[in-house]
Amino acid sequence: MKTKIAVAKGDGIGPEIMDAVLGIFKASDVALDYEFVEMGKSYFDAGHSTGMTALAKETIENLGILFKGPMETPKGKGVKSINVTARKVWNTYANQRDFRTLNGVDTVFSRAGIQINLTIVRENIEDTYGGIEHMLTNDVAVGRRLISRTGSAQVIKYAFEMAKRKGNTKIACGHKANIMKLTDGIFLDTFYEIAKDYPQIYATDIIVDDLCMKLVSKPETFEVVVLPNLQGDIVSDLCAGLVGGLGFAPSANIGDFISIFEAVHGTAPDIAGRNIANPTALLLSGVAMLRFMGLTQNAATIENALLYTLEQGVHTGDFGDKTIPASNTKQFADAIIANLGQTPVKGVATSKANFVKSTLAVEKPTQNIIRETEPGIAEEIMGADIFVETMLQPKALAELAQSKLNEKFKLTMISNRGTQTWPTGSVFTELTNQSRLRYEKNDGQELSAKDIFDLASRVSEVINVCSIEFLKKFGGKLGYSLAQGQ
Repeated sequence: MKTKIAVAKGDGIGPEIMDAVLGIFKASDVALDYEFVEMGKSYFDAGHSTGMTALAKETIENLGILFKGPMETPKGKGVKSINVTARKVWNTYANQRDFRTLNGVDTVFSRAGIQINLTIVRENIEDTYGGIEHMLTNDVAVGRRLISRTGSAQVIKYAFEMAKRKGNTKIACGHKANIMKLTDGIFLDTFYEIAKDYPQIYATDIIVDDLCMKLVSKPETFEVVVLPNLQGDIVSDLCAGLVGGLGFAPSANIGDFISIFEAVHGTAPDIAGRNIANPTALLLSGVAMLRFMGLTQNAATIENALLYTLEQGVHTGDFGDKTIPASNTKQFADAIIANLGQTPVKGVATSKANFVKSTLAVEKPTQNIIRETEPGIAEEIMGADIFVETMLQPKALAELAQSKLNEKFKLTMISNRGTQTWPTGSVFTELTNQSRLRYEKNDGQELSAKDIFDLASRVSEVINVCSIEFLKKFGGKLGYSLAQGQ
């Protein structure tokens, strides 16, 4: 019995490489049927601001799996990336990208005899990819970086389960918690809390800049790395460069109810329609999809045929031995089909699954799921950061900011771009026209939300207020950071 999945061919070279991959699936007797859905640039151009039709959205949500080619988001039209939107709307919280040395794909490391086999698991929903930005002044923009314990726990739990299933012995958490002590701090704390449940896997952490240096010098020392969204995006592309480029980088976006398998390289409009594109990344993403669906034998057969084909020197024009004539897209796919049943000399693929579960067996939700780690945790308002637009010097700004105080508050700090400028600071600190006023409660006072808004209203009588952030304690712990130099 065949399972139906949603397929979006994509833009540019997308239709060519998707047809090549589906042809390989057909030759391998993969038990799938396809519902082709309308997504991508042409549907932006037709007036669909989300980049997909309502029918496409309904189809994908009913089937639970989307296999998609590369898609273009029109530039300069104020629309969001269809790729990011799809991952976020359907809560595909874990992005898994496997990077390995492929015989026949020449790299610095393959020439040195260094074998790479590592997996990057990237948080896929939160972080700066919320795209929440505001102009505080004409010169200063702010973006919200949202990282939650619940979102962190989902992707980190997935990473440990995947590592356990694949037989990995170690996992690293990449982060910048030395600077982003609350946001990356939540991610890192959650990592070590979950690590306690997997004593058989060695868990460690590494600052992301150090991680990048070590990845390009000793990539063979890593097995699994889990990271927040933005850092994971950058690091995963770096890893693609280690194994030959994005043309050899599969991508799986895993959620509890809907999962997306895609090639993450571009649409390459300059070669679209010429039948010369490399379908390897999409094929490997499709192989990952087959494993996810339990079609592990098909996955192993196809992957072995691809590895064997690469070992034989068959290649498209973007890689390979230049003394061997390049194959076009169809010829490359036909060579893989002819090699179905063959096994490579090195790196034989197995039929073992490496994903946690299939969405197909999960009951669909009837309402939005809201997650919370500690319901009822004690919260205490400690004050507020009030962001203002001003050209005043710090001392003059402090005098003005204190003129609107009542007995509940005291002004404790002024900062500019995160660096303290009052009560202490340096004349060498260059400033913008936006500063932060930190007001904290006086001893013995209790604050309410109304007190904060009343304070902001009074401050706005003398200074242009741009934004407000509450200062709180959660379970007795500070829920806000200090300024540089405070």
